[in-house]
Amino acid sequence: MQNKNWVPEIFYEEGDEDGLTSHIPFITVPEDESMPRMLFIFESRDTGEIEPGPDGEELPVTEITLHQYADMQILKNKLTLETYDEIRAVLGLQSLAQAVEAGKQITERVRDAVA
Repeated sequence: MQNKNWVPEIFYEEGDEDGLTSHIPFITVPEDESMPRMLFIFESRDTGEIEPGPDGEELPVTEITLHQYADMQILKNKLTLETYDEIRAVLGLQSLAQAVEAGKQITERVRDAVA
């Protein structure tokens, strides 16, 4: 269930890398909401140009570009493995099988270091 009036807020955890999210942004989702399937985020970039403001003051010209970010878990659940891996490759990611194997190796190294 999703309320069309709910606007997700992106948060960043303060502190060092030992925090809960390790500097990865997070969204606090209310109990009666769902994580958004797609996020729309504007990129704001200073063009280096100046234009006059309403009172004649100099204002920097900013260019904004809309970006869309999809929930990879939804893509994984709804697409064939081949299509999902193709999307991962376009994004510069390993295939799912390669990523799973790399994850297992990392887990083994962590276990060895802790033991």
